[in-house]
Amino acid sequence: MVSERGLQVLRAIVQDYVDTREPVGSKSIVDRHHFGVSAATIRNDMALLEDEELIAAPHTSSGRIPTDKGYRVFVDHLAEVRPLSPAQRAAITSFLDAPADLDDLLVRTVRSLSRLTGQVALVQYPSFARAHVSHVEFVHLGGGRIVVIVVTDTGRVSQRVGFLQSDLDEADVAHVKAAVAALVTGSSVRDGLQTVADLLATPGDGSRVDAAVRGVARILAEELEEFRQDRLVMAGTATLARSEADFRGSIYPVLEAIEEQVTVLRLMSEMVADEQGLAVSIGRENEPFGLGEASVLTSDYDPAGSRARVGVLGPTRMDYPTNLAAVRAVAHYLGRLLDEDERAR
Repeated sequence: MVSERGLQVLRAIVQDYVDTREPVGSKSIVDRHHFGVSAATIRNDMALLEDEELIAAPHTSSGRIPTDKGYRVFVDHLAEVRPLSPAQRAAITSFLDAPADLDDLLVRTVRSLSRLTGQVALVQYPSFARAHVSHVEFVHLGGGRIVVIVVTDTGRVSQRVGFLQSDLDEADVAHVKAAVAALVTGSSVRDGLQTVADLLATPGDGSRVDAAVRGVARILAEELEEFRQDRLVMAGTATLARSEADFRGSIYPVLEAIEEQVTVLRLMSEMVADEQGLAVSIGRENEPFGLGEASVLTSDYDPAGSRARVGVLGPTRMDYPTNLAAVRAVAHYLGRLLDEDERAR
């Protein structure tokens, strides 16, 4: 068990090490934090923290630095996540204002968060498997060329160019549009995929319109399958190069894990959030995902009742309180924008 003063000493060590990147000694703690006790007393507290494996000496006779376990205790005992400054909040608001569409909004989100924190920023797309298809449009360009446009109630819009084996006249186009719209409009992405699969599994009547409906359905299935896949948007990967000294070993395993989006998505989905929707996974807790020297901080946002997460990834030596505040604020604003867009539909 760590005493209250021991926790205060740990907090001082974490804060000073994050600020200076230098091991922290008892004298500097006394000078900077005014505990009202002697350096010898602080050394005793530090010895107890070291016994608990919360701090460690990187070199003989040096000061101490937090361990992964120490960072975990520090994060778990944060009294509160301090709010962002008005200037920081204004920066988020202006950067995310008036996006063109959902893709644009999520790209702006990660860029804003990376600028605020100096870390790699991550945001999950909402789970479109639970989204519903609100509109399907089929545009005939002539010469067998078509464009299939799909819109969901979560704001995702996609379009894909395809080709049909035979050209269509105006009456054929009208029939194909009606058939395709009736196929999936109002269905969830998951149910729509099943409906399309059922159609393609049954024999056709050999007519030109039936062949065209099946051709459009195949394109539609590809689009809906993409919607169902978890996706991740990232920004700020280059910031890892500037903090390479904070990684004890090679930075390349971290870069490889980031490049493998499935790995990061799985980690984000398995992190357990607190009552505020915040989750933190530190250092060795991430070893199964190839991120044993990194920390990941996330906050839930709730688009159309479908939970997704926004967060940052960086070295374990990071400013946890400030980064958590930034992640929470950006997630809150992102959720609010998506909620406003949903109500406007």
